[in-house]
This record gives sequence, structure tokens and C-alpha cells, in this order.
Amino acid sequence: MGRLKVKPSVTYCGAVQQPAVDLASLTLEGLTTFFTSIGEKPFRAKQVYTWLHQRGVTSFDEMTDLSKALRERLKTTALLRSVTKDLEQRSIDGTIKYRFQTHDGRMIESVYMPSPDRKTLCVSTQVGCAMGCKFCATATLGLVRQLAPSEIVAQVHAVNREVRRNEGLETLRPITNLVFMGMGEPLHNFENVKTALTLLESEEGPNFSARHITVSTVGLVPMIERFATETDVKLAISLNASNDETRDRIMPVNKKWKIADLMDAVKRFPARYGRRVTFEYVLMSGVNDTDDDAHRLAALLKDVPAKVNLIQYNENPGLGFGSTGDNRAEQFKKILEAAEVAAFIRANRGRDIAAACGQLANVDKRSDGGKLENDLGSA
Repeated sequence: MGRLKVKPSVTYCGAVQQPAVDLASLTLEGLTTFFTSIGEKPFRAKQVYTWLHQRGVTSFDEMTDLSKALRERLKTTALLRSVTKDLEQRSIDGTIKYRFQTHDGRMIESVYMPSPDRKTLCVSTQVGCAMGCKFCATATLGLVRQLAPSEIVAQVHAVNREVRRNEGLETLRPITNLVFMGMGEPLHNFENVKTALTLLESEEGPNFSARHITVSTVGLVPMIERFATETDVKLAISLNASNDETRDRIMPVNKKWKIADLMDAVKRFPARYGRRVTFEYVLMSGVNDTDDDAHRLAALLKDVPAKVNLIQYNENPGLGFGSTGDNRAEQFKKILEAAEVAAFIRANRGRDIAAACGQLANVDKRSDGGKLENDLGSA
């Protein structure tokens, strides 16, 4: 995990030139290997790692305990792949959506959701998404590319800087909770997400508690077992249907792995250390929100130590789905509770800036009558 991967060298006019290494994507072990390979003392790795993942710096010039000569050398042998803020939008409920630009001009979004007892950041793991869920705005983009570990973690560092400045805080890490529920399917980019988790949980870095990190998936069944054994964070399953007929129609992944396959994988997921699985269920009017749906969902979860987050659909123009009303959502919740299934209606935040669940698609909600503009560009 996180070991240094050196690509084949390229020869120019008889000289061998090694490609630059993205240091911000390396674990401490990988950084140690890198510095040893260029003839530097191993302790340099911890110095640089601290600058990158505790202080969140984005340039070698900021690493003031390194000699100028070493900083100049690193500029030619390595790179720091980060993201830059392109747009900031503020919701009436306090949510802030950040649009970041990657080194190659792609756009991704992160959503900061402060509350009295926590400061949560929703991060993206891909540019776009390949899963094709019919109700999700991100799916309309398709998959452009995977995000590197450095680009996933850079969202956290960037928003930490924003929060420190905006809220006048001195702590290096004001964000308390992370949810991998932004653009993309995290388990479709598993290796990079796993490395990002290692960086985020490291004591020499941000030192996030595994109990405060949740990764969401549409249900890539083979990857759930790897996720369970190779990480220690929480899992959320985007279920959204109580039978295969409905899930086939709204979530193409179900055509490959049926609900029974998904539930078998979830039942094998370790419940130790509070890793109770969360099921996310987006309520769509006339699609999956009937009493029968609620009863079937309760039966599916009868022997599963889990909770259900009910999410009233956040409407996306042109996709053809409508949101369940408050009364219907409450009735759905009561049926689950009567069957002794822990259920909660999750507050939707950031709807007015297209920052709520299922709305991230690099679009601006402008003041000209709600016109939507896609700023991703072609793949």
C-alpha cells in the first residue's frame, strides 16, 4: 500500500530522464523509499510528509526546514499534485460547495456541511462516474478519469484551509468527519481510495479516526470484501430499492449483482469497532416509496445490524424523478421502525446550490431563474 511506483524511464538524446513522482500520493513508507532512492537521509520523508499531510502545503517553497538546494532539487525530480479552488457557493443552510480544478483542467466538487457538533466534508473520488444511476446528476457526466490519492486528500487540505480562514480557527484540522459520497464510485477507484485513507488516518498526517470516515458504494460486491479486510472505516450502501425489478431499472449495477448478492456481502462485513453498515435509500415518488417497498426493505434487513438513512430525492432537471413528500417519508420510516429497523430521515443540505445528495455535476445554480450550466468540458 502506497509503495513507490517508478514508471519506465524515457531516453532523450542519450540521457535517461526519470518521470516526476507525485509525492503527495505516497505513504510515509513510500516517501522514505523515494528519498533513499535519490540519496537523501530517510528522515527527510517525515519532514515532507508532515508538511504535506498535517500542514497541507502545496509547494516545496513552503517547506522551510528543507535546504534551498533540496527544495530546488525536488522541483525537478518530484511534483505535488493538488487542486485549486475554482468556485465557492454558499447555501442558506450553511453548506458550502467548493468546485476544484485538477492539474489537467478537470473539475470536481466537495461539500462542507458544518453543524454544532461536527464539521463534515463530502469528498469526490472520480471525475464523473461510470455507474449510470438514472436518478443521479453525476452519472450524466460518465467517467472522465480516476482521482489520484493526492487529489482526493487535497480536497480535505484545501477545505481545512478555507475553514480555518473563514471561521478564524487555529487548529490545523478543523474538519471532524469525512464522507466519501461526492462525485464517483469510491470502490471503482479502490486502490487510490485505500491509499488516501491511509494518508488521512495516519498519525503523522491529519490523524482522522476511522470511526469518523464513511465510504459509500452502489454495491460493487467483489470490492466490498476487499474493503472490509483492507480498510477500517465505515461502509454505506446506496440501496434505493427493495426488489430487483426496481433496482435494475434505476441502478444498472444491479444487473450484474442482484440484491441477494449484495446482502450476502453485507452480512459478511465485520461489525467490529462500530462498523455497522448504513443503507442509503433515496425516496422517489411513485418509484420506490410505497408501503410495500417499506415492508420488503424491512424484511431484507431483518437480520442485518444496520441503520437506514432515508433521503428525500433531490430533484435534477431532465432526469424525470420526483421527490417523496414529508408525510410519505414519515410513513415509510414508521413501517421500518415497527419492524425494529433503525431508520432516520436525513436532512438534505445545500439543495439551493445543487450540493445535495445526487446533485453534484459541476453545475452552477445561478440567479437567472435557476439556469444550470455544465462546466466540466468534454472528456
